[in-house]
Amino acid sequence: MNIQNAQKIVDNWINEHGVRYFNELTNMAQLTEEVGEVARIIARRYGEQSEKESDKEKDLGEELADVLFVVLCLANQTGVDLQEAFDKRMDKKAKRDHDRHHNNEKLK
Repeated sequence: MNIQNAQKIVDNWINEHGVRYFNELTNMAQLTEEVGEVARIIARRYGEQSEKESDKEKDLGEELADVLFVVLCLANQTGVDLQEAFDKRMDKKAKRDHDRHHNNEKLK
């Protein structure tokens, strides 16, 4: 599945199961909340914080998917073709950063 298809799937879901998209500010707050849930898992599972018993059942993949869902919602409601934007960004990063990381002493 490409990103354009994912945007269509989300739009279809909103139209079939939701009333409408939440407004952009609400979705931005929702995105922040979902990123916070990912951060909580990462900090406790892979970082130095201890993992609470209630956090051990949390699925990182599902939380990342929640982030992706809200990002796709924001792209849809603001008219962003995320596939095009992503491809453009990856091309720019490939040109700009081709040797950058290989020459970074901190990564060796």
